[in-house]
Amino acid sequence: MAHELTSPSPSDSASSCASAAGTGWWRDAVIYQVYVRSFADSDGDGIGDLRGVRERLPHIARLGADAVWLTPFYASPQADGGYDVADYRAVDPVFGDLADADDLVRAAHELGLKVIVDIVPNHTSERHAWFEQALAGVGRDRYVFRPGRGPDGSEPPNDWESVFGGPAWTRVADGSWYLHLFAPQQPDLNWRNDDVRAEFDSVFRFWLDLGVDGFRIDVAHGMVKAEGLPDIGQGQQAKLIGIQRLPFFDQDGVHEIHRGWRRLLESYGPDRIGVAEAWAPTPERLALYVRPDELHQAFNFQFLNCPWDAAALRSVIDESLRATASVGAPTTWVLSNHDVVRHATRYGSPARGRAAALLMLALPGSAYVYQGEELGLPEVMDLPDEVRQDPAFLRGDGQDGLRDGCRVPLPWTADGPSYGFGPGGTWLPQPPEWAALSVAAQEADPSSTLELYRRALRLRGEHPALGAGDAVEWLDGLPEGVLAFRRTAPGGGVLVTLNTTEREVELPLSGAPLLTSARLGDDAGGPVLPSPAGEFAARVAYAPGVRVPADSCVWWAI
Repeated sequence: MAHELTSPSPSDSASSCASAAGTGWWRDAVIYQVYVRSFADSDGDGIGDLRGVRERLPHIARLGADAVWLTPFYASPQADGGYDVADYRAVDPVFGDLADADDLVRAAHELGLKVIVDIVPNHTSERHAWFEQALAGVGRDRYVFRPGRGPDGSEPPNDWESVFGGPAWTRVADGSWYLHLFAPQQPDLNWRNDDVRAEFDSVFRFWLDLGVDGFRIDVAHGMVKAEGLPDIGQGQQAKLIGIQRLPFFDQDGVHEIHRGWRRLLESYGPDRIGVAEAWAPTPERLALYVRPDELHQAFNFQFLNCPWDAAALRSVIDESLRATASVGAPTTWVLSNHDVVRHATRYGSPARGRAAALLMLALPGSAYVYQGEELGLPEVMDLPDEVRQDPAFLRGDGQDGLRDGCRVPLPWTADGPSYGFGPGGTWLPQPPEWAALSVAAQEADPSSTLELYRRALRLRGEHPALGAGDAVEWLDGLPEGVLAFRRTAPGGGVLVTLNTTEREVELPLSGAPLLTSARLGDDAGGPVLPSPAGEFAARVAYAPGVRVPADSCVWWAI
């Protein structure tokens, strides 16, 4: 039997609310993700901290971002990089204190940056006071405890597997089992318990009162589990996430929770937002999280997971725009984050990584930039086993455990013990070749990836046809492996061409180059800045027939 939605259908709610939501800052914002422990270290202990982030905020502002998203900095045993929270209202000493958090928010606002903080509502740390009480038999209903199966209860309550590998259940001293969809140190909360709901409302208000502008909701598709906790009946369940609905993910009951949070956010004004980290099997299911009375954004993981293939990219872009338009929401594009292999490596080359970035930044909606992608950083694939800290790697059971490779601390300078990350070493070793990819090394190079991102974000913020809106106009009849679309608005238009092949192509189109991810040729002068006074005609004449280099993306003025 199909599951019935517990929320209004998109067609019921979108038309009445879309117009009111159409001017929010988040609809076309570029949001920069900071993985706090790997961004900048102020005290020399090798771990990034809030003071380090504050000191490096001008880099994010100069890049052209509108907001910064901070990964968890709360009190935590750090079993999973801070996503195992022991106290949601305290800063872990490794990252600083509450005064540092307050200073960071104020400094960001002075630079014109909004601040989004991570919130982790699906589970707590095993060191959280609630779970310690639950083990002692007090308030156990705040978590998901069940008796075991088998004659002596020695088998887990069902066949669910942890995302990190192994069973999703751990047995405690009295013989019962608790659920943890991630590491055993991360027991799942029971969102049918009123204490849990009231506590997170209070946590939201604590940080909103401190001045944050929104929350990124970790595992926004979790929290509610199917009644009866039914077996799934197949193994390797982590590979099914985002492909099919599971009894522990993307259950309809999560939407009622998100609607409550939307009401809470709006009580602080129209500009506070919620962002869903939601894995859903279809764009239509993902769109449910951003209906007008739910969250404001949801990461588009279908786009992130799309291969370097022109037809596949066009299909994902079309499906994503169609689904979010049906509920009056913007699409939220993302290529990399702290949980996946960096896209410069995933796509097979730095050139493709640059091209993918220009494609993403030309699409209508909001975009997220993960720290270091603006430097073209590749995934670090050869970290020694003894330094790796990803719990998926530590547990084994067939998990890749590659998340450490995208979390290596940033290089800021071309020399020094940590390439400017801090006065000491780094919690994960940096490759020596990163000296040439540092911020300092790239700032002097007009063809660098850093300068490409700066120019792209500048153009996106200034050009009337970029960022805003909700549609693209595709051009058909192009060679296989090539995409082209137009974005138009009063005051100018942009033609975007993407060549995913390994050879240059010439297209029967016309335009003048605004920006390119790869050198066009001596006559075009390489990457082109917009001309002064807000005019977007390029410095070369329009001519029929445009050449697009291999594995590149080019923006053309039309």
